[in-house]
Amino acid sequence: MSELLYRIALTKIQGIGAITAKELVQKAGSATKIFHSTKTELSKITGTSTTNQILIQKVMDWANKEVAFIQKNNIKVYFFDEVDYPERLKQVRDAPFILYGQGNMDLNTERIVAIVGTRAPTQRGVEICKNIVTGLKKYNPLIISGLAHGIDITAHQQAVTIGLPTVGVMGNGLQRIYPREHAKFTQEMLEMGGLLTEFPSDQDPEREHFPMRNRIIASLCDALIVIESARKGGSMISALYANDYHKEVFAVPGRIGDPVSAGCNHLIKTHKASIIESAADVGYIMGWEETTEKDKIEGVSTAKSPKKGIQPPLFTSHLTAPEQHIINLLQSNESLSNDQILNETGVTHSQLAGLLLTLELNGLIRALPGRRYAKI
Repeated sequence: MSELLYRIALTKIQGIGAITAKELVQKAGSATKIFHSTKTELSKITGTSTTNQILIQKVMDWANKEVAFIQKNNIKVYFFDEVDYPERLKQVRDAPFILYGQGNMDLNTERIVAIVGTRAPTQRGVEICKNIVTGLKKYNPLIISGLAHGIDITAHQQAVTIGLPTVGVMGNGLQRIYPREHAKFTQEMLEMGGLLTEFPSDQDPEREHFPMRNRIIASLCDALIVIESARKGGSMISALYANDYHKEVFAVPGRIGDPVSAGCNHLIKTHKASIIESAADVGYIMGWEETTEKDKIEGVSTAKSPKKGIQPPLFTSHLTAPEQHIINLLQSNESLSNDQILNETGVTHSQLAGLLLTLELNGLIRALPGRRYAKI
């Protein structure tokens, strides 16, 4: 319990963000040690002003109240160095140090689709959103969005209606639902999904929190779909984040000159998104097979199983150690996603892109739909 308390307290110290908090815990070994270190010990791992802030320790009363709220409301706490922390988020340098979740959600499920869009959709946009969510059911993904008005809440509601799990990523703490009128929808969401935030319970929704929320949506998903968006706004921020995180981005095209579709059309025109007309387009580009009701009942995955191959690893004298590592991974598996290779190799996104390109140009691997790779 003390480590939970001190980790939460660490997030309240001025000047300590997600990256710094993770670095401090890794250097010290635990948050408990940080708060029980001397000034001399702290100065070896952090700057003077941060050291002074930690030593003052005026955050413990607040942290105790936060822990009490967590216990009373059955809040699940995800820490960056724990097994159940979302694997997709671990690849992002500025991923949250801590996440708070409520409900019944699997953030490491096989397929996650984010759906975002305008807060003031047309009827066409609403119907397209519903149709896409319904069409996605055969792939059995987790649907995530931002719980906002418009496309976000439409995606959540339709997922609940057809029995798909859905998670709302919030820009405020779990003490309140924002927008307030969406509180009536969240109970059903909690039964098959839930609510997720990086903010403590008493944090109000503030303008600067929503781009932060959008980076979580973008990094959590495998595919992000934009349905009606102006040229600027939260949906475009989410799409650009998804591009940076090497996720597949899809956009529903609209009429030329229509402001509500200007963002989607721009993403397509600038090759930052694929055109989507139906959920089948997502399945095709992602290389997903359909999940049957029998599969879901029996817990059978339709993803292709890893090969148990008896062939020895491929050793090629001209390969670098990271390239050889990737080849060995693909030797033992029929195919792997970009994220899976990242998890196994520990390189950065940009480094992996270069390695994969080199191996592909050398005819050793091939790219598959959905940012997957296989050995030739």
